[in-house]
Amino acid sequence: MGYVIGIVIALLVSLMARVAGLDRDRAFYPFLLMVIASYYVLFAAMAGSVRAIETESIVMTLFVIVAIAGFKFNLWFVVAALAAHGLFDFFHGSMITNPGVPAWWPSFCLAYDVGAALFLAGLATSRRSAVPARAPL
Repeated sequence: MGYVIGIVIALLVSLMARVAGLDRDRAFYPFLLMVIASYYVLFAAMAGSVRAIETESIVMTLFVIVAIAGFKFNLWFVVAALAAHGLFDFFHGSMITNPGVPAWWPSFCLAYDVGAALFLAGLATSRRSAVPARAPL
């Protein structure tokens, strides 16, 4: 069920952002990636696990760096990072012990991440896209 809800919400958020014009600014999806990457840190903080906060913060920082690079240089970095975060969700429980993560979260987040990545990839390949793949230098 988490997979279905995740993909539906990703598509609804992306569509609403498109209709409202929020994604006309190339910062929308990089910012979304930064927020997505912060949730595991939030769950660790809610559980009071200092070790999990440290580990999750390192991982979050890597995704934030890629989000900034994607904003500055090429949104395909963000597409790749969203998809990579989905892969990370799949393996998260076997790599990092975080007692605050709800049991349903990894499947939901995986589906959301992949859905958002696919939507952004569609925007990046569309000629009608208002979101340029490259930022002016």
